[in-house]
Amino acid sequence: MAFLVQSLLSDLDRVPAVRIFGRVESVQGLLVEASGLNRTLSVGDRCQIIGRDRRVICETVGFRQGRALLMPFSSLEGIGLGCRVEVVDTNPVLRPHAGWLGRVINAMGEPIDGKGALPVGETSYLVRNKPPPAHSRQRVAGKLDLGVRAMNAFLTVCRGQRMGIFAGSGIGKSSLLSMMARHTNADISVIGLIGERGREAREFIEDDLGPEGLARSVVVVATSDESALLRRQAAYVTMAVAEFFRDGGGEVLCLMDSVTRFAMAQREISLSVGEPPASKGYTPTVFAELPRLLERAGPGGVGQGSITGLFTVLVDGDDHNEPIADAVRGILDGHVVLDRAIAERGRYPAINVLRSVSRTMPACNAQEENDLVGHARRLLAIYDDMAELIRLGAYRRGSDEAVDQAIHFFPALEAFLGQRKEEATDLATSYRMLAEIFLQ
Repeated sequence: MAFLVQSLLSDLDRVPAVRIFGRVESVQGLLVEASGLNRTLSVGDRCQIIGRDRRVICETVGFRQGRALLMPFSSLEGIGLGCRVEVVDTNPVLRPHAGWLGRVINAMGEPIDGKGALPVGETSYLVRNKPPPAHSRQRVAGKLDLGVRAMNAFLTVCRGQRMGIFAGSGIGKSSLLSMMARHTNADISVIGLIGERGREAREFIEDDLGPEGLARSVVVVATSDESALLRRQAAYVTMAVAEFFRDGGGEVLCLMDSVTRFAMAQREISLSVGEPPASKGYTPTVFAELPRLLERAGPGGVGQGSITGLFTVLVDGDDHNEPIADAVRGILDGHVVLDRAIAERGRYPAINVLRSVSRTMPACNAQEENDLVGHARRLLAIYDDMAELIRLGAYRRGSDEAVDQAIHFFPALEAFLGQRKEEATDLATSYRMLAEIFLQ
């Protein structure tokens, strides 16, 4: 009850003394043109259109010939010419609270898990916040245990690092994310399901994440049937919640699935306001928004925690050089490639360690750890180069000592890289298991 009263009081404080309104002049597709507000609104401000029997929340996405261009967060049924348009919230904010742990919310910061109202925090966080200044951030330092052997040993992630997980559809991105969310030693996990299938959202939360994973997580969901504005905003809300826990000194693991759907939502918005496409249908604004979103993850300032970001990228047609994958790879601190060929032969997670890299890993590891991983990578690379000849029986054992070693150790390394979803392996155990392979 106290939380509810506090929420009502905070809402009353934000009720404006004067209401400013305009009128709908045109509706074309998902775009509404409103007059009378051009000197009041700025890009990103919120309005509500009052229709016959419903109110539609909109966001200002641009201006044209003295009219404000509005895009709705829901359908435009019941909206027509002359409908009243009111300015309701010119600075969208969230008020996160530690009591949000274990909850599932939507892109508007509202609960959708049927567990009642959310507690309201004291501090407001801008939904579209700016990344922290580079000179005020701490450096990336210290390893983060993700509980996945392939990640811990071959692609060690440091606290405050940002990594991309690149894969086509159906290769196991969501399963890998759920393993890391469930088994990580981070204090809090903030998970953004952007443009997720409605059927899979609940399955991910109940089956993949599980009660123990959800208990220390906040999940933000925007399904694929929701508007482009909601799908884009879900990504911003995910980062805002992560920033709240980071500012409280927590070590936050931020998982977002997927950045590609965020980019698609931004493309849909930009094309609606008439922005010309630049690369494969993606507009310049898409490539401007990607770093603004991804740079919000990372280490915080002095006395703060960090946000370790893992962002999935759905590569179109398994083309890892398509525009979004290429842009994201240039922004982040490393990339994990999931290979369809590995998944087809039944090894999960289907991480191709030879095509993956963690840029901060060498500085975080001890020299003996780097030597161990380097030796394993060389053997895997040698086997990969000779795989066709080995399968055909064209290679004679004894012709090359390095190839003989690769053939000997490959089954054990392949078994090491595979892991069941419910199985967890910590950092120390991962390195010990890898070292024991070479003692055989």
